Amino acid sequence: MTSRRSSTPFSRTLLAATMGACLTTACGVVPGGPGGSGDTITVMTFAPIGTKATNMPGMPGMAKAYESWVNANGGIKGRKLRVLTCNEKNTPTGAADCARKAVAERAVAVVGSYSQHGRAFMAPLEAEGIPFIGGYGVSAEEFQSTLSYPVNGGQPALLAGAGHQLGKACAQVSLVRPDTLAGDTMPVLLNAGLKANKMSEASDIRAAEDSADLTPQAREALNGSASPAPAGTPSDAPSTGPAAKDTKEKDPKDGKDGKDNKQCVTAVLGERTETFFDAFRRIDGQHRNPQISSVLGSVSQALVDRTGGKESPFEGAYLTSWYPVSTDPLWAPMRKVITEQAFGDDSVDPDDSGAQTTWIAYTVLNEVVKRFGGDEEVTARKVAHALNRSESVATGGLTPDLSWRYQDMRAVAGFPRLVNGRVTFQIVQSGRLVAQPGEQSQDMTPTLEGAPRST
Repeated sequence: MTSRRSSTPFSRTLLAATMGACLTTACGVVPGGPGGSGDTITVMTFAPIGTKATNMPGMPGMAKAYESWVNANGGIKGRKLRVLTCNEKNTPTGAADCARKAVAERAVAVVGSYSQHGRAFMAPLEAEGIPFIGGYGVSAEEFQSTLSYPVNGGQPALLAGAGHQLGKACAQVSLVRPDTLAGDTMPVLLNAGLKANKMSEASDIRAAEDSADLTPQAREALNGSASPAPAGTPSDAPSTGPAAKDTKEKDPKDGKDGKDNKQCVTAVLGERTETFFDAFRRIDGQHRNPQISSVLGSVSQALVDRTGGKESPFEGAYLTSWYPVSTDPLWAPMRKVITEQAFGDDSVDPDDSGAQTTWIAYTVLNEVVKRFGGDEEVTARKVAHALNRSESVATGGLTPDLSWRYQDMRAVAGFPRLVNGRVTFQIVQSGRLVAQPGEQSQDMTPTLEGAPRST
């Protein structure tokens, strides 16, 4: 009894000494250290840079500009924002490395990032409860993980929107897309939009993601020699075959609306889209001038400018986007931040869909953190909890108000986290991307809900 009573004061003294040491050393998370406690919030943005495939340097560039702007204006509700960036390298290893770095630095969120390797980066983030806010939407996991909070409809909405756009103008469509797991979902999604306009399926033409010679694919697309691939076709199946046939009965009005026998070619190859259309133009000796199209991210205003502006081969091209055209006044706050904070960084282009997505993602982060109490600790799990339970978040009109509560989820097979299926339709006119006349923005969610499972 005597021995037990005498040990109690000693134990309390030892505990007090240990706690005191923790407050002055690196025991746990201390105020002002990495993570979200005290006066600093740590987040990460990653994207591929300097690779042979798609690169998105504007996303980490926009993140760093946002960091400078927020901190120059008092932080987020008095908290300093610390933005880590990471080169994802367009590889599963690179994606996983970036996610592990976010974990090691105790980031409270990964914000506005790009990677097609969802399995590689989501697993480490899920293990630590770190939310993934506003990714580019190119991997299926971004619409499946309960810790992912997409701000747009990603690739699913863009492809369904492109099908809707082309279905009104074309008698035959060829899709040129990467021969990857992410690319394998594209025909199903595009065909969903075509089907909504009573169109037959698109010819499916695969291309190596890092190929420097896309002449064979260009020849197939021009000749319409690839056959539609049924859902579930393995990615290593040959893409050549008999010409796709439009089996629907010919509408006598087709000749009047310009749709009769009109061939359309859409390429969704990221940075290789330009390479494809270069090859496409070279072999078009008969100047058949088919309608070309793509989606934002594969074709941009910068690409149109670089290839001749008004004389660009992309003049007249159809494009599908998630957001208003870049000249819309709704983008004025973002443009101001870029002008003030990224004036020396050529990678940050206000017309770039990656930079735009990152801006919206950080807007969401800002609004959610503002809802924390002044003395409340900001942690990854608390941020995720706030996103799961909070009322909708406004993005200045750039998207519909966003909310990721259970009741906000939609019944899209394979993409249950999709909460914003809105797309806009654009066209290149006089060297500028402008809203397509007569086409209003449209929610593609009903179209996607009727599509077969594509993952």
